Amino acid sequence: MRRAESVTFGGSGLNRAAARRGDAAWQVEALAGGRVLPMWRGKPLCDGTEALAWVTAESPVLERTGARVFLGLDGEEAVFAADVSSWEPGAEAEAAEAGFFDPSVQRHPALAGEKGFRELRGVMATLTPREAELAATARALLEWHRTHGFCAACGARSEVVQAGWQRHCPTCNAQHFPRTDPVVIMLITRGNSVLMGRSPGWPEGMYSLLAGFIEPGETIEAAVRREVMEEAGVRVGAVRYLASQPWPFPASLMLGCAGEAQTDAIVLDPVELEDALWITREEMVSVMAGTHPWLKPPRRGAIAQFLMANWLADSLD
Repeated sequence: MRRAESVTFGGSGLNRAAARRGDAAWQVEALAGGRVLPMWRGKPLCDGTEALAWVTAESPVLERTGARVFLGLDGEEAVFAADVSSWEPGAEAEAAEAGFFDPSVQRHPALAGEKGFRELRGVMATLTPREAELAATARALLEWHRTHGFCAACGARSEVVQAGWQRHCPTCNAQHFPRTDPVVIMLITRGNSVLMGRSPGWPEGMYSLLAGFIEPGETIEAAVRREVMEEAGVRVGAVRYLASQPWPFPASLMLGCAGEAQTDAIVLDPVELEDALWITREEMVSVMAGTHPWLKPPRRGAIAQFLMANWLADSLD
């Protein structure tokens, strides 16, 4: 697919400077002259809704910093991310909301203007490609550190090394690396229609392409066929890869594929799907335009929206 890397969180050409991760002296110097993206409980610091907000290493926002990671070089400037989740907003601050999407904004008293911690899903489509890649990398890495503080081999507490790209166990000497979970997401078509489904608990009217984790020992193509059969009872024939998207919620790599359905009868697995249906190309035009009477358009920035838009434009090749 020629436009594959134009998907949100796609390749922006970031220089991750892996050779510098083990150079402690360089890291200290780079941090002093670089910029830092604070992350609060998975939310990046943003300047309004269209840009990330950066601070220096001396910023009071970083006074109670957890894991700190080196993201790479943006041009000649070193960029970092820091976990400030231990900061507690005051009683007057907006409370973070549980659920599918958190629209609340938390504002640190040391920052002025529109700066605040915002849900990445809400700003991802307005960020530049470079900022989107940096935010996705920061969120995935910091979430990995938050949930992997102990050695999986012996249970001892591990240490952050390699500028945040590795954890080392001082007890058994095991090395641990950030994980990425491969997930297939599939544009399954039959004739002029595409297969859509919704998971239990999703907002009313929200449907998307079917998706699922790849299992050990499984190819991408086999995972597409298995997931569609398991969730919707539809048999899939030919499968082809289209595009990928890092999806840091918490740390997946979405592998976008197209598949040709050989059957159209839907048999739901109610544990996985609340509903599934075939949507014609004509109906999808109104869905994407936000004029469909009950189906909501897919979230901008998600690979599902990217694949469906290219299907409508006949630009999947």
